[in-house]
Amino acid sequence: MADRFEQAIRLIDEANAADPNQEVHDGKSYPKELLYGQRMTEWLDRLDPKSSESLRLAARAQHIRRWEIPRDTYSKDRQGYRAWRTDLGKFHAQTAAAILTEVGYDEQTIARVQSLLRKERLKINPDCQLLEDVICLVFLENHFEEFSQQHDEEKLLNIVRRTWKKMSDRGHKAALQLPLSESARSVIEKALKHTEHP
Repeated sequence: MADRFEQAIRLIDEANAADPNQEVHDGKSYPKELLYGQRMTEWLDRLDPKSSESLRLAARAQHIRRWEIPRDTYSKDRQGYRAWRTDLGKFHAQTAAAILTEVGYDEQTIARVQSLLRKERLKINPDCQLLEDVICLVFLENHFEEFSQQHDEEKLLNIVRRTWKKMSDRGHKAALQLPLSESARSVIEKALKHTEHP
């Protein structure tokens, strides 16, 4: 069983290693989605080291081959963004399912992983909520700083508020302990003054 899990993780990583987009981390360049998947696993282990196998698989496959469906192929409005995210969820679920089938996972496990990747029953399914916490924490820790330099404050405040609403209390506590810059932290603190979770 452990071998099957390890094979699945290896194949997911191999799929993400083909990402033509690179990200520099600690002075070394990595395929962007390969690094993302590894960060997802690291955060999941920090929040819940005893998480289910389905959740661990879904976390690693969260962005599997995401570059194949570029954001700029959809309209730049909110409707286009939602359509892109919906299509991505379906694509990630299908791509992960093919790998899990290849290594011998049963249909029930594959269905659970696909459901998580499609973000079904968020706030109801504990695994889906934990996955959402991990997604938000990876964003805040690794991408919010750069993102904050590219957008005006009003947009940043709205993004932080939407992100915060997706997270659980456990996610909020972890987010408030992130080693962010003063400017990034000030944006978050300003956004949270107007939320239900200060």
